[in-house]
Amino acid sequence: MTPEAVQRYSRHLLLKEIGGPGQATLGRATVAVIGAGGIGSPALLYLAAAGVGRLILIDDDRVDLSNLNRQIAHSTARVGALKVESAAEALRALNPGVTLTLHAERATEASIDRLLAGADAVIDGSDSFDTRRLVADACARLRRPLISAAVVQLSGQLTVFKPYLGPEHPGFAALYPTPPAAGALPSCAETGILGPAAGVMGTLAAVEAIKELLGLGESLSGWLLLYEALWSSLDRVQIG
Repeated sequence: MTPEAVQRYSRHLLLKEIGGPGQATLGRATVAVIGAGGIGSPALLYLAAAGVGRLILIDDDRVDLSNLNRQIAHSTARVGALKVESAAEALRALNPGVTLTLHAERATEASIDRLLAGADAVIDGSDSFDTRRLVADACARLRRPLISAAVVQLSGQLTVFKPYLGPEHPGFAALYPTPPAAGALPSCAETGILGPAAGVMGTLAAVEAIKELLGLGESLSGWLLLYEALWSSLDRVQIG
C-alpha cells in the first residue's frame, strides 16, 4: 500500500474489523450499482471513498434539474449529461484510484449477465419492479449477494438477497410473490421524496455491500430493514 493510500484509508486501517487485509480485499473487489440516482449516488460515493477497486455503473438516464435534491453525485453544471458519465466525474474527483466501468443502458434479459460480469456484489437502486426482479434473478443465478434498497416519500427499506445459500436466505419472490398492480407503485415525480431519506438508504446500502465483501457482522439476508424519517426509526422484520 502506498503512503498516499495509507493516509487515505487510515481510518479504515485503524478498525480491527478492516485493517490492512480488509482494505486490500476492498481494493480487489468489484461492485455493480444499478441506477445512479437517489440511492445509487450516495452508495457510489461511499464505495469509491472506501476504496472499492472497481465500480460498475448501470443507468440509461440523463441528469435532470429535479434530480438534484437527492442525487448528490450530480451537479447543476451536468444537467443533461448521462448519469453514468456525470457520476463518474464525481467519483474520479473523489478517488482517482477507483476503476469505473460505465454502462449507459437499461438492464434487460439479454444484457444483464454482461452488465454484471465480474461483480462480487450488486446494489439495486432502480425505480422499476421489473428491473428489480430481473436483477434479483440474475444475482441468484450468478450466486452474488444483492443489496436491494428502495425509498418513497419519507420511508425506505433495505435487504440483502442470497437465496443460493439455502432456504434460510429467502429470495426476491419471498418478499414480492406477485408483481404489483398497474399504478400501485407511483413514481417520486407523482408523490415526492425527501432527498436525505434517499441518502440514508443509499448509505446503508453501501454499508451492507462492504459487510458482504468483507464478511463482517450479521448479514441482512432474511431480514427487511425499515426506515421511517418522520419517527427517526429503524426496524428489522424477518422475511418469510
